[in-house]
Amino acid sequence: MNLDLATTRLILSRTPALLNLYLSDLPQELTHSNEGAGTWSPFDVLGHLIHGEKTDWIPRLQIMLGDAEEKTFEPFDRFAQQQDSQGKTLINLLDEFTELRTQNMVTMASMRLSEEGLSKEGIHPELGRVTVRQLLATWTAHDLSHVMQMSRVMAKQYRDEVGPWAQYMKVMQS
Repeated sequence: MNLDLATTRLILSRTPALLNLYLSDLPQELTHSNEGAGTWSPFDVLGHLIHGEKTDWIPRLQIMLGDAEEKTFEPFDRFAQQQDSQGKTLINLLDEFTELRTQNMVTMASMRLSEEGLSKEGIHPELGRVTVRQLLATWTAHDLSHVMQMSRVMAKQYRDEVGPWAQYMKVMQS
């Protein structure tokens, strides 16, 4: 699928509402459970998404579209949420994510991206040269993959209760 900016904006702008609807009012047993050591709960994933809103997507777009010669990104701390989310509730995180994503969608719209802009490049500290097009596609796929991750983690909380039906559910076997 080729990147379509309108579709990208729709998916990115809908993620906060989706997560609010999906996670609000659920028991902590679902939202704070994970798949074992070194894995993330939906709460952790939400904290990770927030950190990305603050330090990843828009800051990198600004570097790529800016006039500075230096186009190298700061490394992204994939685990910053472990400290940043301490003392916060799920509702706090949902509200923060909604506010940040709304601001970032306004910022992205103000960039008036064109085909030429989509081809501009930056330098990822591990991956090397990347384009705006690739960054936006990654941001979109990143949202979608983390929604799937949250679903998988919550589904697995029912592993013992589904009994023999587990054999029909791929999510229970991974």
